[in-house]
Amino acid sequence: MPDSALGSYPLPDIRRLEQFVAVAESPTLAVAAQQLYVTQQALSTAVRRLESELGVTLFNRQNRGLHLTAAGEELLRSARPLLTGARHLTRAVREADADSTHAFVVGHSPALSGAEVFLLLERSIGGHPTQPVTARPAFPSTFVDELHSGTIDLVLRRGVDTPEGLTSAVISYQELRLAVAADHPLATPDRIAMSDLAGHPLIVWAPERHSFYTDFLVAHCRRSGFEPELRINRVQGTPPTTAVLVDPDACAFVTAPAGPVHGGRVMVKEFTDPPLSPIQALWLPHTVSDFRTAVLNSPPARLSPEGA
Repeated sequence: MPDSALGSYPLPDIRRLEQFVAVAESPTLAVAAQQLYVTQQALSTAVRRLESELGVTLFNRQNRGLHLTAAGEELLRSARPLLTGARHLTRAVREADADSTHAFVVGHSPALSGAEVFLLLERSIGGHPTQPVTARPAFPSTFVDELHSGTIDLVLRRGVDTPEGLTSAVISYQELRLAVAADHPLATPDRIAMSDLAGHPLIVWAPERHSFYTDFLVAHCRRSGFEPELRINRVQGTPPTTAVLVDPDACAFVTAPAGPVHGGRVMVKEFTDPPLSPIQALWLPHTVSDFRTAVLNSPPARLSPEGA
């Protein structure tokens, strides 16, 4: 039995760890060697040395192929964020030496507007007057890769589940409202109950089980006693309130303030018991950022309505 104390285990060589990941993610050893500009023999030797350092077998070498063992699968899963963390460390050290700071890039899902993102960051921006900050949209299909590549430093989205290999925290909550066309039956009442939505199509931006936000909305409908009819919005990238201009029979959950919008063609209605949508931050483990810490440590609160 190995000693359970972490200090008794050897540290993996970062360069060999990078080479292992290249081999594990490439179709052949030859392709990995070409990507790394080394010979196949040198790459094979590096992998065997890493196995010797760790005291495990990382690949089953059978039928002229390389197939990850259980230990190899675990190393691959953990190595990606560790390597990214090492790159973050190198950048931070160089910036400290040069007395410079890179722009902290916040990617946000399309479900959050730029105005809402600013409200979430405002206190941290005020506390870091020399920190450049860039906020830009990041789609769910790409933000994991963008975090690992270092093109974004933090993701803000509506959600609570944590993708594998990332770290997360819920940093705020936001009241939802309902947008309907001005001539929609639900445009007349002062306030809307969730059960009033029964029988009216609901516009969402992604199918069920493909988006936490959609699943969150569907769950609220079911708890209110009805199964929603979902329609996928065919216009992406515009304010959520515009969805009911494209599909006037349907309604859409939004965060805009209550009242008329789009020249009175759309009405935003308050709920009697509004759903609270969680806003989640996602980032890479093994990384350190004072600005990110400030964002995460801001007291959780209900975010003000968009545009209010």
